[in-house]
Amino acid sequence: MDKKIQIVVVSVAIVFSVFVLTSPSDPIPLPQPMTNSESDFVSILAENLDKPRSIAVSDNRVFVTEKDGLIRVIQNDILLESPLAALRPADVFDGGLLGIALHPNFSDNHHIYVFLTYDENGILWNKILKITESENKLQSAETIFDKIPGSSFTNGGFIKFGPDEKLYVGTGTVSEASHLPQDLTSLSGKILRLNDDGTIPDDNPFADSPIYSLGHRNPQGMTWDDAGNLFVAEFGPEKNDEINLIQPGKNYGWPEHECSGNDDFENAVLCYDPSIEPGGILFYSGNIDDFESSFIMASMRATNLYQLDLEEGLSSQKSILSGIGRVRDVVQGDDGSLYVITSNTDGKGFPDSMDDKLLRILK
Repeated sequence: MDKKIQIVVVSVAIVFSVFVLTSPSDPIPLPQPMTNSESDFVSILAENLDKPRSIAVSDNRVFVTEKDGLIRVIQNDILLESPLAALRPADVFDGGLLGIALHPNFSDNHHIYVFLTYDENGILWNKILKITESENKLQSAETIFDKIPGSSFTNGGFIKFGPDEKLYVGTGTVSEASHLPQDLTSLSGKILRLNDDGTIPDDNPFADSPIYSLGHRNPQGMTWDDAGNLFVAEFGPEKNDEINLIQPGKNYGWPEHECSGNDDFENAVLCYDPSIEPGGILFYSGNIDDFESSFIMASMRATNLYQLDLEEGLSSQKSILSGIGRVRDVVQGDDGSLYVITSNTDGKGFPDSMDDKLLRILK
């Protein structure tokens, strides 16, 4: 499948009045597709994905996790009928099979890492599995890290390998134990840093601990800039979504602090009030010349793919892609194209008959 649809590249700054609500809890209306003389061609690579959560790309393959436990493969722009793996996650609203990351040497070792919510004797936990695949089939799977506190609503679950080839993991907050993000004996509400076998790196900021930073609520996206700085996007409670610059050993405040204003904690780089539900983020390094800013961000509640300049702040925010509903994740392919998944079947959106979709932006 390689359908072409026209999606508008909006070249005007987003005026924040589009987000003005009567109260922070009011839903943001779906934007109508806009028309503009400068339009972009976007390929639809897959349709009817079921609650997709995360994307990873290698060579001619795209791997997509579906919340209910499947790892789907799109090879040479075709969605394969058989999933690579069928796992058995917990059936909770915002948990399940969540993040996916490919080993830095994936082309040689074929190792895939996933974040999975599961139920054990009525208690929710999260774990990280290392899967070995061959020709799009699961060969083996092992748990390399376990007993991350789970939740029905805020598991985090975004995982990525950093430029140092360590695995970074964003964990969420257990709602009935919201103090845990401030507890260094708990894995809840943290950014974790692991070796590729699940062991703890010797140079982590806290001795014999996987914790890299603390005080997080619900991390949803993760990326590094050219200088190696780590940025994380995370949900706030209906407001105060944050983009944070993550430094080792630092405390980002939840639940004592949101965005800024308390010198005991780190301030957010960007703060969104009301919420836009940021998803995947990246610093674009490809050859699409139309992008004025390198920081790219998926947004679910605001139903857009954005570009912005972090130094200039919210005034620089512009839409790249709209009119497709909730946007969950975005990654860059080896050829400079962007891969995007929608999130309209997640229980919060308004799916059409072909949702959800994997799309590719390529010029």
